[in-house]
Amino acid sequence: MSKVLVIGGGGREHAIVDALSRSSQVSQIYCAPGNAGIAQQATCVPIKDTDVNALLAFAQENGVDLTVVGPEAALAVGIVDAFRAAGLPIFGHTQAATQIESSKEFAKVIMSKYGIPTAAYESFTQYEPALAYVRTHSFPTVIKYDGLAAGKGVVIAQTFEEADNTLRDMLLDASFGEGKVVIEEYLQGPEFSFMAFVDGQRVYPMPLAQDHKRAFDGDKGPNTGGMGAYTPLPFISDQDQQFALKMILQATADAMVAEGKPLSGVLYGGLMKTPDGIKVIEFNARFGDPETEIILPLLATDPYEVFSRVAHAQPLSPLNWRQEATIGVVLASKGYPGSYEKGHVITGTEHFSGRIYHMGTRMQDGQLLTNGGRVMMCIHTAPTFAQAKTELYNDIKNIHCDNLFYRNDIAHQAE
Repeated sequence: MSKVLVIGGGGREHAIVDALSRSSQVSQIYCAPGNAGIAQQATCVPIKDTDVNALLAFAQENGVDLTVVGPEAALAVGIVDAFRAAGLPIFGHTQAATQIESSKEFAKVIMSKYGIPTAAYESFTQYEPALAYVRTHSFPTVIKYDGLAAGKGVVIAQTFEEADNTLRDMLLDASFGEGKVVIEEYLQGPEFSFMAFVDGQRVYPMPLAQDHKRAFDGDKGPNTGGMGAYTPLPFISDQDQQFALKMILQATADAMVAEGKPLSGVLYGGLMKTPDGIKVIEFNARFGDPETEIILPLLATDPYEVFSRVAHAQPLSPLNWRQEATIGVVLASKGYPGSYEKGHVITGTEHFSGRIYHMGTRMQDGQLLTNGGRVMMCIHTAPTFAQAKTELYNDIKNIHCDNLFYRNDIAHQAE
């Protein structure tokens, strides 16, 4: 029986903890720092997810057999490198491999060099040349901050004025920190998420999912970290999926090996089905959030076996997945993704019959309180989308809080 440490404290990490709790090989789960929901299934440890030295010391002192990293920030500061140097098994990419997410330009260079389909682009560190480039191109155009920005460093500028304001924000005001921007051509078509466990050149695909980035119904409002997700995707054919697996995920894994930066965790492909074929919008170096919350519950293979074998660079048998329609809706604080209040009481979660993964909650004096922008994700699984959606939205009505909102149209593209 094994002890596992999960790094992170959001909905993604709650889904990882929940999956590991179903393994017959796991005797103890720690989570750093965790949240109020995770605390019901694991021992929460008050250590920040980027405090590598403290996390390493905890793992050593408590005889942790395997560590699973959730957030990109922890990967980007080199937690995997530190644990491996100390001889501790850890699931996640090295700091060098994490550049596939932590640097938009790095990812673009890799895709260009190895012929992986993506949008045309240019990179800039100075405001004036970037503005001059935008001036000669059509709108909308895509502007991305070249670094980690918690899912908020991408703007689809509809006008020159919006592009100008975005470039000022990112390059002159350094809203996300000093750095550069990547300006891309605007692609059109349905977006989808394709995640895979990757160990060097071995790629084990997960079911496809679609995230809903916009805050409000009808895909209106500002971009968020994700307001809901669902699987499977009726608009992506088996042929599409095989192309994406071979020409994008496998090709990227091979490219990273060739570059001396092999992947060893989850590769997340944010993809788009354009009129010219499937192309990469972005790569992430970890589980997507909120996609993980609807994907991991479908994993029929022992989750510990998967994480452990990838961490030890051991081959896996083909993974088994339950073939069911799954929909998840995020309950978010009013005002998100802008400013919002914390500390509002949540009741009725015990009457929700599906799965609830906590994203930003805390307990105080026996009450469950909001403690983030995205607060929790409610999930239902059923044989059909219609059944899953009906049951989910009826069930959400059992949860009460005066400061939460959610979208009513998650999975609308599946209907």
